[in-house]
Amino acid sequence: MRIRWRLRMAAAQREVWTGTELRRLLADKAGLELSAASVSALLTKEPAQVKLSTLIALCTALQCTPDDLFEVDTTPVESPAAPRPAGEPKVVNEHGRSLPPL
Repeated sequence: MRIRWRLRMAAAQREVWTGTELRRLLADKAGLELSAASVSALLTKEPAQVKLSTLIALCTALQCTPDDLFEVDTTPVESPAAPRPAGEPKVVNEHGRSLPPL
C-alpha cells in the first residue's frame, strides 16, 4: 500500500500558494498554531505520519476532506513475504535484536 500526500495540490486548488498563507489559515479557521518550519515540511515533504488533530485542522482550514489531502494506492503486493519455517532460529544482531529475514 502506498500513500501519496497531496496537500500542495489541495492548497493550490483553493488558491493557497505559500506556507505563510496556509499557516494563517490554520490559525484563523482551525485554531492550530504551527511553526513556519512545520508548515513548510507539510507542504514540501511526504510525512511518515500526521497527527489526527493536524489532519482535521488542514481539512477545516482548506474546507476539504482527507480524500483531498492524500491518495491511497491499494494495489496488492505482488508476492507476500514467505513465513520463516518452523524451527528455524531467529537471526539476531550483537544487541540481541531480531533482524529481518534475508
